[in-house]
Amino acid sequence: MYIAMNRFKVAKGSEADFEEVWKSRDSRLHEVPGFIEFHLLRGPEHDDHTLYSSHTLWENEAAFEAWTKSDAFRRAHSGAGERKTLYLAHPVFEGFTVVQTVKP
Repeated sequence: MYIAMNRFKVAKGSEADFEEVWKSRDSRLHEVPGFIEFHLLRGPEHDDHTLYSSHTLWENEAAFEAWTKSDAFRRAHSGAGERKTLYLAHPVFEGFTVVQTVKP
């Protein structure tokens, strides 16, 4: 499995708008081969921002890479540049290959 994460420093006071953008967008991820699940995570609050992370789980890195080159990806990310005022900086991408999984 492969986990793709983006970390966002969301400007204080913009948290509700940021969350609404994610909740209302049509990501079409459910149609993408190899996609398993998505999470939007709210993290710690700091003086000037709240940390968020988007977290997608994929069958493998190749499935994630294929999505990043797809029309579904371009549609899901259209207008992202218009929302720059919500962030203090560009999102930071982090990709991880799953080495171990423990289930109940």
